[in-house]
Amino acid sequence: MLISLELFVMLVLANGAPVVAAKVFRQRWSAPVDAGLNWFDGRPLLGKSKTWRGIASGTLSCALFALATGPGFVFGLLFGLLALAGDLVSSFIKRRLGLNPSARMSWLDQVPESALPALLAVGWGLIGGWAALVIVVVFTLANMWISPLLYRLGIRRQPH
Repeated sequence: MLISLELFVMLVLANGAPVVAAKVFRQRWSAPVDAGLNWFDGRPLLGKSKTWRGIASGTLSCALFALATGPGFVFGLLFGLLALAGDLVSSFIKRRLGLNPSARMSWLDQVPESALPALLAVGWGLIGGWAALVIVVVFTLANMWISPLLYRLGIRRQPH
């Protein structure tokens, strides 16, 4: 049970550290992951809000947390990378659908970034498949509920 809570916290860190880093560093290290490129449809590949600063801060926060709590730095690094890769997949799909970077798409905004690292935790032998499913569902529902609150409090720039 404790490891499931730790994995949930790591998902929150991967999701939240880029937001905090953007507030702290402002435009510093804000180069977009997609280098400003457009896809064949003329739309941005990912969008300017997906930055290398976000990848670094989300990944490093997970790695340091995992180092401190037991699964280890390498696991945390991979976990963070997979969470952020899932977020990039979501952004790519939303751009193909013509949605703005701030557009909300429930479940697509949360499931890839929680399912990919949860699968890593299953493969690493830390949790079983049912625990992974519970983590994904709880993270998704919590994100849908908490993000609008953080937006109203002025912590997030968009309500999701």
